[in-house]
Amino acid sequence: MSTSATAKVPTPEKPGGPSSAGGSLDRYFKISERGSSIAREFRGGLATFFAMAYIIVLNPIILGSAKDMNGHHLDNAQLVTATALTAAFSTLLMGVIGNVPIAMAAGLGVNSVVALQLAPRMTWPDAMGMVVLAGFVVMLLVATGLRERVMNAVPFGLRKAISIGIGLFIMLIGLVDSGFVSRIPDVAQTTVPLQLGTGGHLVGWPVLIFVLGALLTFVLIVRKVPGAILISIVGMTVLAVIINLIAKVPSWGLTVPKWPGNPVATPDFGLVGQVSLFGGFSKVGVLTGILFVFTVLLSCFFDAMGTIMGISDEAKLTDAQGYMPGINRVLFVDGLAVAAGGASSSSATTAFVESTAGVGEGARTGLANVVTGGLFAVSLFLTPIATMVPSQAATPALIAVGFLIMSNSVKEIDWADYTISIPAFVTMLMMPFTYSITNGIGMGFITFTILRLAAGRAREIPVPMYVVSAVFAFYYLMPALGLT
Repeated sequence: MSTSATAKVPTPEKPGGPSSAGGSLDRYFKISERGSSIAREFRGGLATFFAMAYIIVLNPIILGSAKDMNGHHLDNAQLVTATALTAAFSTLLMGVIGNVPIAMAAGLGVNSVVALQLAPRMTWPDAMGMVVLAGFVVMLLVATGLRERVMNAVPFGLRKAISIGIGLFIMLIGLVDSGFVSRIPDVAQTTVPLQLGTGGHLVGWPVLIFVLGALLTFVLIVRKVPGAILISIVGMTVLAVIINLIAKVPSWGLTVPKWPGNPVATPDFGLVGQVSLFGGFSKVGVLTGILFVFTVLLSCFFDAMGTIMGISDEAKLTDAQGYMPGINRVLFVDGLAVAAGGASSSSATTAFVESTAGVGEGARTGLANVVTGGLFAVSLFLTPIATMVPSQAATPALIAVGFLIMSNSVKEIDWADYTISIPAFVTMLMMPFTYSITNGIGMGFITFTILRLAAGRAREIPVPMYVVSAVFAFYYLMPALGLT
């Protein structure tokens, strides 16, 4: 999951003009029919890539910083390869089959679910197997026509709250991983769990890189600079390399900002196919395993649906009723992308709102995705450069993404209806405060069901919400019942 400022859509060029595409390429992608041109599609594809290329750096940092139940880390170079490979494959597939300018890559938020909730309870192949299963469920829902029905079962306000909660959770992860916020050890015997920096103070060059990166990112966003997040990551990485050479910083964490001897390398596909579909269920039990799959499903499901519809509307691909012709093909590719992300160990892949950067440059068809996907494929051979980016240079992106998610979603919740606003409040706060997206979703759903019943509005509760709330309630009661 990711987000970006909305770009202004230029007036389409008239089909048949001098810049209009021709031949089989034009017919296949319907370039002229949609009022675009090959030049516009290429510009759009380039803009989208540079707006979202930060994920090649950020996803490995999030996944690589976590351990599974055996204490194993995923290799950073292999994660870079897996992230770029899956982004290239999914983006190209969405362009060729879906024919929409919606790029795909590892989703921010769902990768935190995998890293912080699934992996510590099982092995990495088990965790990625659950991502694959979630992708299969998405494809099944699309094939049976149930995806849109399930979408409608969760109240709009709760859907927005899930996105906001994930945004807050992502922001907290960024603060912790950068060292801007740190955990107070239990030996301190204090009820305060977190503190500023180290001992309540910001100390060291790495934290300064994070602070400057966060400020630069927000300045660029305010100035509406295309590719703001990527520019910040690159700029802060260069500064970190210089500081590391001059100051000889003793510790940067997992990644030291040092220019590689050879910036080009053969991709390492060691993580591809390292998946155990059902191994996780033997580690955590059937019910918990189902809830984990359900959590991954929700994290991908609603974010992708909103992103796809939002971008297609901005690109003028919807009809007067807001329906996008051929949306089932798009949704099916989205489900396939989720499974592909698990199969490559890069976590679930989803639609990126940064695609609006390409739409703002005039992209209207899947040809823009072919350009974006091709650039991700080229990046497979630049792993040494991607693995030199320290977390302090990349984590400001998490703060920015968290803000943008909240700013785009919080105003759409009906705060006057307490049966929606209170569950939404619970959902968005429980995710960062319990460091668990599952808990946020579960507690929000249960609160919604109880409040609607208490308000005498039982008929307004969709049947699936009753079922899911009951499952979550049972899940929380399992320890008291002696079932864990």
